[in-house]
Amino acid sequence: MSEDIAPEIVLALEIDDPALADRLAVLLGNIAGLRLAEPGEKAAATIVTRDPRIMPEDIALTQRELDVLALMAEGGSNKMIARQLGISVHTVKFHVGSLLDKLDATGRTDAVAHAARRGVIEL
Repeated sequence: MSEDIAPEIVLALEIDDPALADRLAVLLGNIAGLRLAEPGEKAAATIVTRDPRIMPEDIALTQRELDVLALMAEGGSNKMIARQLGISVHTVKFHVGSLLDKLDATGRTDAVAHAARRGVIEL
């Protein structure tokens, strides 16, 4: 009887932190059927880390928009956000509209969900 052998999965690591990369390499190296890609080798999948403080390139939010977004994520109303940031309700509405546009969202909840999925904010 011939025994079916599962194909080897080649995985690449693109991690800026050398200590984390080494730790993951050791952990992943012990998994049967998985092999880490050599430099320049094509991989079936890649593990990538990014600095959470860096905004995704396709979303350019201002610091004030990030402030408004964070308070929206906490469930803040326009009035509460305005008070907290020391700006007018009209200005908050302007920032919310800008966020909806930039995040291609249909509403406040959708904007927060889009931002969280894309790594702009953490919930």
